Amino acid sequence: MSTTIMTPIPLESGFPQVLQPFPPIDGLLNRQRPQARSRRYHLLTAWTAAIAAMCLLLVVVFHGYVAWMLAHPYVAPLTSNPKDAIGLDYEDIVIPSHSGKTMVSGWYVPAAGDSADVTLASSANASSVSSNRTVVFSHGYGANREETWVPMYDLTNLLHSLHYNVVLFDYGYASYEYKAPATGGLEESQQLLAAVDYAKSRGAEEIVVWGFSMGAGTALQAALQTDDIDAMILDSLFLASPDTLYNNVKQIVDLPRFPSMTLIESMMPIWSGASLKQIPVDRIMDSKGYNIPLYIIHGTSDAKAPYQTAETIAAEQSNPLSRSWIVPRGQHEMLFREYPNEYIQRAALFLSQVNQTFVSDSV
Repeated sequence: MSTTIMTPIPLESGFPQVLQPFPPIDGLLNRQRPQARSRRYHLLTAWTAAIAAMCLLLVVVFHGYVAWMLAHPYVAPLTSNPKDAIGLDYEDIVIPSHSGKTMVSGWYVPAAGDSADVTLASSANASSVSSNRTVVFSHGYGANREETWVPMYDLTNLLHSLHYNVVLFDYGYASYEYKAPATGGLEESQQLLAAVDYAKSRGAEEIVVWGFSMGAGTALQAALQTDDIDAMILDSLFLASPDTLYNNVKQIVDLPRFPSMTLIESMMPIWSGASLKQIPVDRIMDSKGYNIPLYIIHGTSDAKAPYQTAETIAAEQSNPLSRSWIVPRGQHEMLFREYPNEYIQRAALFLSQVNQTFVSDSV
């Protein structure tokens, strides 16, 4: 029987003399917990930042949409014309705006006894048949040249019977053929001046602008730039100031003034190419330079334009024919419908006095 002798393996062979103990479980957990908490913190921070950025983007997009809607209001298309609506002959007109940036389309309605009668009359009698006085209508925001709630056709018929030529036209934001954004009266005043120029080219020596709402505010802007307007009737006067704009927006969407108005005003130039800061509201409010007669008509229950603005402008006028009619409980652009007889009598009296003064000055 043989005996095998086992030789011990030297320690230098790599085997440890003493086994190291395995790290305790609670130690590992203590090292992992701060890392997990850090990851959760960073993840929460990233999600919070993403949600905040998304909310901010939605706020900007929403206010951008509001600004776009203000610059591109929906306006119903034309539904009739003077011939079909009230039996009056008319001519289609298309002219460039005074600035040359936009085009203006509209109707020219000759005064009673003009047009075909003049064609048939001899040259000696033609001047006695045609009319040298014209009213240019300036419609309100969100409407076109028909503006049925005023109603424009009834006033056209009245003026026709009073021997006035009438120009009705669409502002760019109301036009389907020559679409242009609303600019608070900046480019619209140039379009109105084009209509005034057209009336003058048709022989008008006495030109009255009859404006409604923002069309009345636009008329005030235009009158600062020309001497060709001899008088104005301003119904439910609206000036596109930040205050009136905010009050109107708030009636549709209850937004805080800040930052909503700051965002809307900053984005208006993107959609319209014009800034509210360019509208000469202060100059209009403080101006004593309207030497022409102004008849300012406004209602005390006007929810879109404060009647105090109309009163302030009326108080500044020095022309002896200038006047105002502040209608108790009258609503925005509904004054003719609410008081048709008094409205017509007052307007007709004002026009006759303007005409008498114009004729006297011309002699």
